[in-house]
Amino acid sequence: MLTVKNIHQYYGGSHILRDVSFTATLGTVTVLLGRNGVGKTTLLKSLMGLVPIKSGSIEFDGKPIQKNTPYERARAGMGFVPQGREIFARLTVEENLRMGLAYKSGSTPIPAELFELFPVLKQMINRRGGDLSGGQQQQLAIARALAPKPKLLILDEPTEGIQPSIIKDIGRVIRMLADRGDMAIVLCEQYYDFAEELADDYLVMERGEVIARGLGKDMEAQGVRQLVAI
Repeated sequence: MLTVKNIHQYYGGSHILRDVSFTATLGTVTVLLGRNGVGKTTLLKSLMGLVPIKSGSIEFDGKPIQKNTPYERARAGMGFVPQGREIFARLTVEENLRMGLAYKSGSTPIPAELFELFPVLKQMINRRGGDLSGGQQQQLAIARALAPKPKLLILDEPTEGIQPSIIKDIGRVIRMLADRGDMAIVLCEQYYDFAEELADDYLVMERGEVIARGLGKDMEAQGVRQLVAI
């Protein structure tokens, strides 16, 4: 579903991404790990077209997209949950979800499945996003990205600042979405145990490079916890 080949990216004179390559396939969770400041968020923003790459290629569903705008990538079937959630605080839960459907017909209904995945959103459908707890806002951000039924879901540190009970709910939803087999998931995460539990494949980054990769089931044996320890 997603093939990234030899991408490089710079901020000013700083070389941020260095020859990064990986793939993400339908039905799997690819976990991206690394300490703060190694380029993980920049990589995810590059996938979405929010920052340009200097060289290399990004293919989605068999087509090159490195020159496409973020909205073209979204319309092609890429969903993005940014770090910090970035919901619309003054809009209601319903209005936030409709923002995820912004490029579709105005009569497009909000998928009922979103309320099955995150029942709290149905209970709070008329509440403003800014009135929700941090964990509820994260569930809203994920639901908003899922609303147009993407083929690739990219999540940037979804457990950041979230209470343990909601972390479990989010992990359950991510696993269920992957196991359905019609979506690829790329997950950037600092919380090692959460990442290890979900990973089908993993990548570890350091100084903008991928320094280790493998199967999720091998993470402990290959010492990944020590690689990302602060």
